[in-house]
Amino acid sequence: MIALPPQPDLDLASLVRTIPDFPKPGIQFRDITTLIGDAVGFAESVRRLSARAAVHRPDLIVAVEARGFLFGAAMATAMGLGLVPVRKAGKLPGMTIGVDYELEYGVDRLELHEGAVRPGHRVVLVDDLLATGGTILATAELMRNAGADVAAALFVIDLPDLGGSQRLAAAGLVCETLIAFDGD
Repeated sequence: MIALPPQPDLDLASLVRTIPDFPKPGIQFRDITTLIGDAVGFAESVRRLSARAAVHRPDLIVAVEARGFLFGAAMATAMGLGLVPVRKAGKLPGMTIGVDYELEYGVDRLELHEGAVRPGHRVVLVDDLLATGGTILATAELMRNAGADVAAALFVIDLPDLGGSQRLAAAGLVCETLIAFDGD
């Protein structure tokens, strides 16, 4: 394995591509594929997220489908921790526990394998982007229902204009991000 040296001065935001008017007019889509496609940028993102997670002393990294898996798996490997994937309903085999949550256009469900998180586990939640915060709030609820202590939620990108970080703070959830972009 080749370890890339730390790049503390690297501007991660410059590695995120903005695609205007996707998926609909007026949206500025923040595309992380250019960040993860840059070996140094991806490694530095994982390094920074892992350093923030380490402060919270987690037992497990919990990654949210689907892009959260990319960062969560790399973090878990770097930190020597297990990874728990949280998926949409019907994607996991075997017995699951889940939580329903509201979207602006309906209801969705998140699930994890029964027993993947045990009472007393300290977890850090990871996803690529924080917008309105609904998915991560549902994930936190799911973890708490399983008996876990949710130490923090970490994101690569925050879109603060959409209010997610405020919603997480109001719910008592520690939230940290590497990059913030104005707009949606």
